[in-house]
Amino acid sequence: MAADYGMTVNYSGIGSSAGRRDFATGTVDFAVSELPFQTDSDVDSEPEDPGRGYAYLPSMAGATSFMYNLTINGARVSNLRLSGEVITKIFTGGITTWNDPAIRADNPGLAMPGTRIVPVVRSDGSGSTAQFSRWMSTQHPALWNAFCASVGRATPCGAVSLYPVTGNAKALSGSSGVAGYVSQDYGQGAITYVEHSAAVEAGFPVAKVLNQAGYYVAPTAAAVAVALSTAQIDQTAGPNYLTQVLDGVYNSADPRAYPLSGYTYLIVPTEVGGVFTARKGATLGAFATYTLCAGQHQAADLGYAPLPMNLVLAGFDQIARVPGASPAGADIRSCDNPTFQADDSPSSTVLLRTAPLPPESDRRSTTVCSEPAAGSAAGAVALCPATMAVQDTALSLELPTDTVADFESPTRVNGLSTTVGVLPHVVVTDGRLLSHPGWDITAGVADFRNAADSTITIAARQLGLRPTLVSTTGSAVAVAGAHIAGHAQYPAGFASAGSTGLAGTSVFGGEITLISPADRPAGVYLSTLTLTLVSR
Repeated sequence: MAADYGMTVNYSGIGSSAGRRDFATGTVDFAVSELPFQTDSDVDSEPEDPGRGYAYLPSMAGATSFMYNLTINGARVSNLRLSGEVITKIFTGGITTWNDPAIRADNPGLAMPGTRIVPVVRSDGSGSTAQFSRWMSTQHPALWNAFCASVGRATPCGAVSLYPVTGNAKALSGSSGVAGYVSQDYGQGAITYVEHSAAVEAGFPVAKVLNQAGYYVAPTAAAVAVALSTAQIDQTAGPNYLTQVLDGVYNSADPRAYPLSGYTYLIVPTEVGGVFTARKGATLGAFATYTLCAGQHQAADLGYAPLPMNLVLAGFDQIARVPGASPAGADIRSCDNPTFQADDSPSSTVLLRTAPLPPESDRRSTTVCSEPAAGSAAGAVALCPATMAVQDTALSLELPTDTVADFESPTRVNGLSTTVGVLPHVVVTDGRLLSHPGWDITAGVADFRNAADSTITIAARQLGLRPTLVSTTGSAVAVAGAHIAGHAQYPAGFASAGSTGLAGTSVFGGEITLISPADRPAGVYLSTLTLTLVSR
């Protein structure tokens, strides 16, 4: 895309460590790294000498995700939820089977098998390992330090770039190595930490992680960007100057935030030297501005997240330090970044105003099919979706543990009570590796019955349903069905995927509308929404 702006940028993905080394020797103009130069003692690598003046510039937001391979009765699990303590215990040997009580507590709706857990870690020094271990060292220090002590490391050991391999763990090189192991048949029971883009490329599910607000959240682009809105930049003079401070990210109180979020750096020169000249600095400044602004529109498609406004502003400050760069181009008012508008402030952006809340089904304290509160107005409904038998064991339909529709207060229109609610997310996983004939989901619903008096009913046809496609991985042809209007006939089409679809996971949501006749008394009305998945 840089060529569209009259720039030529040659980039080789040789790894963070090699990039920092080449920058230090002056053989490249800039570098990209998940980690800053290693001049402190909390990461187990040799001290690095940058060799020349430099600055860290945020370039791309991403997440440390937990990709796994687990089946229950032949069907692949795609809605796993894990707390931070459970994750830490898995990777430090404290939890060794999938039916451990702590994992069952995170997943009350799943009949977890006694399959042995195989933690898969990086065998090479990596930014992913350093990011993950730094999170464990700050969020669960007692568990992490006890593990470090057990493998002969001094404590507190902080972050490490080489993960200690013990017990049942497997160690492989590179993101492709760990993701490749988990995605194979022999990877059953395995789980790994990996940048989310690698999991997206592999087409495998990742766990939702419990955040400080009490919600299990997936590493979506919005969830990562929201979390990084609380990221800070270290302004203290010293070796960590301008590096990311993620304590606020790990502990964000925003229910939408994915806690293991971070970002990569462009390492840019602040003085002429090596192969870098001021003339190149003009191009580098323009390229960095494009990266912070228009380039962020491509982030989500690649498994990353767009940088929020606070990090873009920090990046603009560093562009101004690059010899030859024009500060005129780094203007927040003309920055075409998808997370904010020209008149936004970092604390009030388009991202923060519009990012979706997680469904109540992913709140830790929720119960299965709990009813609306006592005294709810007429038309308050609890919908409890039921899963029908699946035609193909590699094709599965996952429904949320807590399946209560979240309804707003009803409003009267022409004597009728109209109630609008949100359907909890429905996940379809197509793991068929050799053929993809497509699939269809139909929706059916029974008549609604008053919880206090089952003789009082509301006809099923009074339910309107508007399915929506929330996200898709691999199955690019997955589509939501048409709006099922009130007074509709059920069963009706809910979603489908054509025969050209690829193996992957699709998430659907939807809006529910119930029109209750005026002669129905106030109260709670219950029904079951049945979604039937059939392979074509």
